[in-house]
Amino acid sequence: MGVPKPFPLYPKHSEIAVMKLSDYPELKAFLESGQSWRLQHWTWGLDFLRYVARNKSEHTFGRFRNETERFLLWLFLFMDKPMDTLRKADILLYADFFWKPPAEWIGLTTADHFVYQDGFYMPNPEWLPLRLKLPKNQSVDKAPDRRQYRPSQETLNSMFTGVIAFYKYLVNEEICYGNPAQVAKSDCRYFIEDVQVKEIRRLTDEQWQFVLTAAESMANQDSVYERSLFVIASLKVLFLRISELSERKEWVPAMNHFWQDEHTNWWLKIYGKGRKLRDVSVPEDFLPYLKRYRLYRGLSPLPFSTDYSPLVEKIRGQGGMTARHLIRLVQQVFDEAYESMRKQKGEESARKLRQASSHWLRHTGASMEIERGRALKDVSEDLGHASMATTDTIYVQSESRKRAESGKGRKVR
Repeated sequence: MGVPKPFPLYPKHSEIAVMKLSDYPELKAFLESGQSWRLQHWTWGLDFLRYVARNKSEHTFGRFRNETERFLLWLFLFMDKPMDTLRKADILLYADFFWKPPAEWIGLTTADHFVYQDGFYMPNPEWLPLRLKLPKNQSVDKAPDRRQYRPSQETLNSMFTGVIAFYKYLVNEEICYGNPAQVAKSDCRYFIEDVQVKEIRRLTDEQWQFVLTAAESMANQDSVYERSLFVIASLKVLFLRISELSERKEWVPAMNHFWQDEHTNWWLKIYGKGRKLRDVSVPEDFLPYLKRYRLYRGLSPLPFSTDYSPLVEKIRGQGGMTARHLIRLVQQVFDEAYESMRKQKGEESARKLRQASSHWLRHTGASMEIERGRALKDVSEDLGHASMATTDTIYVQSESRKRAESGKGRKVR
């Protein structure tokens, strides 16, 4: 008997609230083909995800949707046991499955769960529950071995977080009377107590200079890249996440979110994770990049409180940019910087620019500030961290860098 074929169970954030099973004929047939409790469990999952969609961000919804979906598929297709009868040992069996899933469940790209055809939502044949992340410079044409998939510690923790939250919701609704996932997590053999030196996902000072120079050179040669230069500078200097520059349903970043206090200090109001607003301090060294970008757009050098124009505008059409489009802008600059640094300094010096993502710029800016001697509390508040302990991990990484430098002089003789 072959491996059961996975089946998408839930749509995206914008469709979950109005989802009707009659619009998903193949999903309906799948749910009705198994045990009688299969449809009931799917409904529990739908109610849970609607709750998440109402109260959490779209990104958080996506994470919980994926974890709920994978867990229910395992129950339906492998465990064949109702969720409200599971014990700790059963959850640990799911951890075994999650640690080494069937190769047939592992994809190489992200795909939509459903496609709209002839008035109905049909399962996308390209969709798979898990994804093997490939290095940026590796082509999918090289047929990577899906059996090499292993979840990271962060992915494993995210799995338990999702299943625990699902159970917690059902307990609060008096559907389940215990949370075996919460108990099982502490006994999962795949968790590793990690005291090793973390890989620092940041650019070196030299790599950052190549990135900034590349962005400035691109903007000097073609004004369309003024936007890219502004985005690069904002992510690094203001410690922003890419989502915090993007237009979202509940928030549109605008130029008047830059504001000046009575002491002439500049700030930027940011809508961040957890639907929290924060004000990020804007250094004087950043203002020339803001002025340059605004002048390119035909605006005044600095924004006024009545300037509702998008913070990062589309070249074509109206409104702000999506996170996906912003990532493409950053990647173009990284590619240009990599080629320039490789030619001047060699592949070894430029190598990290092939791995870097937009989030590395946030880490780079924060690390440089900590190394400059700025108070950890101030950096933490600009980053929007709920706890200084989170910021402290950046400090520890910076200290590891110093430790490595001090250890390079050790001799064999």
